[in-house]
Amino acid sequence: MVDERKDGAYGRSRLWPAAASAEFGGLGTPQKYDPTFKGPIYNRGCTDVICCVFLLLAIVGYVAVGIIAWTHGDPRKVIYPTDSRGEFCGQKGTKNENKPFLFYFNIVKCASPLVLLEFQCPTPQICVEKCPDRYLTYLNAHRSQDFQYYKQFCVPGFQNNKGVAEVLRDSDCPAVLTPSKPLARRCFPDIHSHKGVLMVGNETTYEDGHGSRKNITELVEGAKKANGVLEARQLAMRIFEDYTVSWYWIIIGLVIAMVLSLLFIVLLRFLAGIMIWVMIVMVILVLGYGIFHCYMEYARLRGEAGSDISLVDLGFQTDLRVYLHLRQTWMAFMIILSILEVIIILLLIFLRKRILIAIALIKEASRAVGYVMCSLLYPLVTFFLLCLCIAYWASTAIFLSTSNEAVYKIFNDTACSVAGKTCNPETFPSSNESRLCPGAHCQFAFYGGESTYHRALLGLQIFNAFMFFWLANFVLALGQVTLAGAFASYYWALNKPDDLPAFPLFSAFGRALRYHTGSLAFGSLILAIVQTIRVILEYLDQRLKAAENKFAKFLMTCLKCCFWCLEKFIRFLNRNAYIMIAIYGTNFCTSARNAFFLLMRNIIRVAVLDKVTDFLFLLGKLLIVGSVGILAFFFFTHRIRIVQDTAPPLNYYWVPILTVIIGSYLIAHGFFSVYGMCVDTLFLCFCEDLERNDGSQERPYFMSPELRDILLKGSAEEEGKRGEVEE
Repeated sequence: MVDERKDGAYGRSRLWPAAASAEFGGLGTPQKYDPTFKGPIYNRGCTDVICCVFLLLAIVGYVAVGIIAWTHGDPRKVIYPTDSRGEFCGQKGTKNENKPFLFYFNIVKCASPLVLLEFQCPTPQICVEKCPDRYLTYLNAHRSQDFQYYKQFCVPGFQNNKGVAEVLRDSDCPAVLTPSKPLARRCFPDIHSHKGVLMVGNETTYEDGHGSRKNITELVEGAKKANGVLEARQLAMRIFEDYTVSWYWIIIGLVIAMVLSLLFIVLLRFLAGIMIWVMIVMVILVLGYGIFHCYMEYARLRGEAGSDISLVDLGFQTDLRVYLHLRQTWMAFMIILSILEVIIILLLIFLRKRILIAIALIKEASRAVGYVMCSLLYPLVTFFLLCLCIAYWASTAIFLSTSNEAVYKIFNDTACSVAGKTCNPETFPSSNESRLCPGAHCQFAFYGGESTYHRALLGLQIFNAFMFFWLANFVLALGQVTLAGAFASYYWALNKPDDLPAFPLFSAFGRALRYHTGSLAFGSLILAIVQTIRVILEYLDQRLKAAENKFAKFLMTCLKCCFWCLEKFIRFLNRNAYIMIAIYGTNFCTSARNAFFLLMRNIIRVAVLDKVTDFLFLLGKLLIVGSVGILAFFFFTHRIRIVQDTAPPLNYYWVPILTVIIGSYLIAHGFFSVYGMCVDTLFLCFCEDLERNDGSQERPYFMSPELRDILLKGSAEEEGKRGEVEE
């Protein structure tokens, strides 16, 4: 039988009984009625001071690491190409200032495995003003009017006082020039196709310097072996070109996403119920259109030559547009979208009652956001602080990685006992190594070093990554505590909005920085340690990929999975701990413990109600991202035009589309994160309110009447059903 006794206006035993917490056996002590409690406590003290001191010391150390890196580093090493003597091409203030391009004497030698081991081609390289634009051999240019043109591609200071054989033996000049184009400031053969024949410039053959002529296909194949690297560079450069011609349209797309997100949030404030159902219907329709479009493309390709080739047989292609000409691609898209459509529809059917309760919670969150409108702008503060963290981390990482010294090694085409050893380019011509390997060259290999500082670079990079995680998590924690404090002020105001403080957001921000910097540092430190371990595991996993030890791979997979789960749990616990910190001002451990036990006492509501709101917010993000993504797709594929020929010509139209989609999701996530934090705060406050009060005149609920009616009514129905079953 159901206990019919009532503690107040709403029967505690039939609604959300705090006394029922005893059934959970030791899951903390429920909060008791306190007539003096009126929301976030203003008279509070500093918490976790030791962690605050550690954070300040770590920041001082981080600044010191940055200063050391900036003192030793040289970012030019990743911006400008380097010739065989380790000198930069095109750098202002150097003798190569007017020579921005790197020219390879024999690019075919880039097919050597040394390219992968040393990241340098075993051929002389010099800086030039421009890449060669004609086919010419040294033999033909020697003692002719073309020699002045040819001489600019010889080593600096070359004098025409040697025989042809001596010049080629000493690698003073290249054996042959081929028409080239600059790519990433490096001269690569201008390869194109003419009537199905690969050509460089207008020539189909070249002379190798030993008197024999070879088909240019051999040159191309040799260069391609060199370059898996070359293809990757070409892909990167094409993507970069696409960004240079479409960046302003990408910005316009992101602005549209921001306007849609803001409009959605504003409408949610006044039309929460209608907007949620419109959002649900729109997501279903957008996915339905995606399924229809994929089917139409699949049907259109029926019978088209080559459309039945499988993705496996085709393999990886740098031009991703090729995949859109395969029926299997559109079939895969259609299956994925159909699965998403079915999952969403089934969730809506089975969670329809919970959706009604979640809508009530979102309505309450809308009212809270409406009274604290400046909370919608706070993500900009978080974004700005995160940009500072990312900029400092990236610049420090670049300076650390470029703080090595130039290392020169001996390169030789044939087997040589001293090949690969370090050398000094100034003394190499007169050294024993030069006499042992007459055809060897001492040229720049890479940047490195053997000093204590150079040996500590890996540790400094790990410290750099760790501090980035710590500071980034601290910034996010600061935002969560600030928003939680502002929305808790709204919930615990008995007469809304009259009892709200004048500036709840600024008050919460000030309390967080003044009293709880240590607690925020503690929570973010735990998360940063776990994230750093995950990065190290990923690094080790990449190193073990070539190994055949299956047990090691299995162990690594298990560790990665465990730490992934641990990170998710810590994020969830930290988020709720920060809410308790914002309300009660307790230290991190106490707040985490109280939040955890409060959630456990209301585990069913947490597992269902809270996650339903997350699901609804996810649908909102998908709606905004899907709408902007479809608009970008039609625009960049020239299916729609604002004015004549608006969309720029692109190598890969998916580059700006994916950028707009990812950027739109981040923008929508920033706006919805405010609502998400508001819902989580109101939910915890609601659970506390039920434990503290009973709805009577002496102990009234702080929740709004609208929230009380639907949440307590739903709880009463659930308790009534349980009672009928027991009876």
